[in-house]
Amino acid sequence: MLHEWNAEKELPPNQADIGNFRILSARGVPKVDPKRWELRIFGEVEEEKVLSYDNILSLPVAKIKADVHCVEGWSILDTEWEGISTGELKKVVEIKDSARFAIVHCAEGYTTNLMLDDFFSKDSLLAYRLNGEQLSVEQGYPLRLVVPRLYLWKSAKWVNAIEFSKEDRKGYWEQRGYHNHGDPWKEERFSD
Repeated sequence: MLHEWNAEKELPPNQADIGNFRILSARGVPKVDPKRWELRIFGEVEEEKVLSYDNILSLPVAKIKADVHCVEGWSILDTEWEGISTGELKKVVEIKDSARFAIVHCAEGYTTNLMLDDFFSKDSLLAYRLNGEQLSVEQGYPLRLVVPRLYLWKSAKWVNAIEFSKEDRKGYWEQRGYHNHGDPWKEERFSD
């Protein structure tokens, strides 16, 4: 199923379509070996799970076509992502009712935090392909979270663990003054 987000092509306030991604990384581009890479799912779950890259590739494929928006003011329209729906994780692991947040852990210690409504929105996925090609290392290979409804820093690259939590814990950029939620339509760029 290809879900199109923001089909009207309207941009959020103070955003400009630049056509191509700028490659940004808080801590540089890590080296990731997909044969040794694992996705750990833990926290407020009945039983912790660890998935290999092959396990991820064996799950049902989801595709979205979405506009993405960077907190720096640039946007890219009509990006096509392929991977697994975040909702598919509910079939892999039983999440406790006490869970309220997803804390996404990535290579080099980067984290970001999301409310479960955003993490499990129908257009959120764990992507391994972008615009018909395998994700490049610069774009988050082997696995990147994509949450089009929020600024792009919430679409964390190089995901290696998802922690379901009772409590919110600010991630890397949120600790450095970025807004805790990050809705581009409300210009939730920075904390007050």
